[in-house]
Amino acid sequence: MKTIDDYIATLPPRQQEVAQIMRELLHDAAPQAIETIAYNMPAIKQNGKVLVYFAPTKQHLGFYPTPEPIVAFAEQLRGYQTSKGTIQLPYDQPLPVKLIKQIVAYRIKQVND
Repeated sequence: MKTIDDYIATLPPRQQEVAQIMRELLHDAAPQAIETIAYNMPAIKQNGKVLVYFAPTKQHLGFYPTPEPIVAFAEQLRGYQTSKGTIQLPYDQPLPVKLIKQIVAYRIKQVND
Protein backbone atom coordinates (compact mmCIF):
# COMPACT_ATOMS: atom_id res chain seq x y z
CA MET A 1 0.00 0.00 0.00
CA LYS A 2 1.34 3.36 -0.99
CA THR A 3 -1.23 5.86 0.25
CA ILE A 4 -3.71 6.28 3.07
CA ASP A 5 -6.48 6.29 0.46
CA ASP A 6 -5.32 2.82 -0.66
CA TYR A 7 -5.21 1.67 2.95
CA ILE A 8 -8.68 2.95 3.83
CA ALA A 9 -10.17 1.43 0.66
CA THR A 10 -9.26 -2.07 1.92
CA LEU A 11 -11.18 -1.69 5.20
CA PRO A 12 -14.75 -2.75 6.04
CA PRO A 13 -17.24 0.19 5.97
CA ARG A 14 -17.32 0.92 9.73
CA GLN A 15 -13.54 0.93 9.93
CA GLN A 16 -13.31 3.08 6.78
CA GLU A 17 -15.56 5.66 8.40
CA VAL A 18 -13.58 5.83 11.64
CA ALA A 19 -10.25 5.86 9.79
CA GLN A 20 -11.39 8.75 7.62
CA ILE A 21 -12.59 10.71 10.66
CA MET A 22 -9.22 10.13 12.37
CA ARG A 23 -7.38 11.14 9.20
CA GLU A 24 -9.28 14.44 9.03
CA LEU A 25 -8.80 15.03 12.74
CA LEU A 26 -5.04 14.52 12.41
CA HIS A 27 -4.93 16.85 9.42
CA ASP A 28 -6.66 19.54 11.52
CA ALA A 29 -4.35 18.90 14.47
CA ALA A 30 -1.16 18.95 12.37
CA PRO A 31 -1.77 20.91 9.15
CA GLN A 32 1.98 21.01 8.35
CA ALA A 33 2.33 17.23 8.59
CA ILE A 34 2.42 14.93 5.58
CA GLU A 35 0.63 11.62 5.30
CA THR A 36 2.57 8.42 4.89
CA ILE A 37 2.31 4.68 5.39
CA ALA A 38 4.78 3.35 7.96
CA TYR A 39 4.83 -0.16 9.41
CA ASN A 40 1.81 -0.85 7.15
CA MET A 41 -0.24 1.78 9.02
CA PRO A 42 -1.38 5.29 8.16
CA ALA A 43 0.83 7.88 9.83
CA ILE A 44 1.61 11.58 9.73
CA LYS A 45 5.14 12.96 9.62
CA GLN A 46 6.62 16.33 10.38
CA ASN A 47 10.29 17.34 10.12
CA GLY A 48 11.01 13.86 8.77
CA LYS A 49 9.70 12.16 11.92
CA VAL A 50 6.45 10.27 12.42
CA LEU A 51 4.15 12.08 14.84
CA VAL A 52 1.50 9.36 15.23
CA TYR A 53 0.20 6.23 13.55
CA PHE A 54 -3.31 4.79 13.54
CA ALA A 55 -4.89 1.53 12.46
CA PRO A 56 -8.44 0.23 12.72
CA THR A 57 -8.85 -3.25 14.18
CA LYS A 58 -11.99 -5.31 14.56
CA GLN A 59 -12.85 -3.91 18.03
CA HIS A 60 -11.17 -0.50 18.21
CA LEU A 61 -9.09 2.13 16.50
CA GLY A 62 -5.46 1.74 17.45
CA PHE A 63 -3.79 5.11 18.00
CA TYR A 64 0.00 4.98 18.26
CA PRO A 65 1.50 8.28 19.45
CA THR A 66 4.79 6.70 20.71
CA PRO A 67 5.39 5.98 24.42
CA GLU A 68 6.06 9.46 25.85
CA PRO A 69 2.57 10.96 25.33
CA ILE A 70 0.97 7.91 26.95
CA VAL A 71 2.94 8.68 30.11
CA ALA A 72 2.38 12.44 29.84
CA PHE A 73 -1.40 12.07 29.36
CA ALA A 74 -1.88 9.08 31.69
CA GLU A 75 -4.53 10.90 33.74
CA GLN A 76 -6.69 11.75 30.70
CA LEU A 77 -6.22 8.24 29.28
CA ARG A 78 -7.48 6.45 32.37
CA GLY A 79 -10.67 5.29 30.66
CA TYR A 80 -8.82 3.70 27.73
CA GLN A 81 -6.80 0.54 27.26
CA THR A 82 -3.18 1.57 26.76
CA SER A 83 0.16 -0.12 26.42
CA LYS A 84 3.67 1.20 25.91
CA GLY A 85 2.94 3.05 22.65
CA THR A 86 -0.73 2.32 22.00
CA ILE A 87 -4.13 3.75 22.88
CA GLN A 88 -7.21 1.69 22.05
CA LEU A 89 -10.17 3.86 21.06
CA PRO A 90 -13.36 1.73 21.13
CA TYR A 91 -15.79 2.11 18.25
CA ASP A 92 -18.75 2.39 20.63
CA GLN A 93 -17.44 5.70 22.02
CA PRO A 94 -16.89 8.99 20.21
CA LEU A 95 -13.27 9.76 19.42
CA PRO A 96 -11.76 11.96 22.15
CA VAL A 97 -11.10 14.83 19.72
CA LYS A 98 -9.66 17.29 22.23
CA LEU A 99 -7.33 14.68 23.73
CA ILE A 100 -6.13 13.48 20.32
CA LYS A 101 -5.35 17.08 19.33
CA GLN A 102 -3.47 17.62 22.61
CA ILE A 103 -1.41 14.48 22.04
CA VAL A 104 -0.59 15.51 18.46
CA ALA A 105 0.43 18.98 19.70
CA TYR A 106 2.68 17.30 22.26
CA ARG A 107 4.30 15.19 19.52
CA ILE A 108 4.77 18.24 17.27
CA LYS A 109 6.59 19.98 20.11
CA GLN A 110 8.76 16.88 20.59
CA VAL A 111 9.84 16.68 16.94
CA ASN A 112 10.40 20.45 16.73
CA ASP A 113 12.63 20.64 19.82
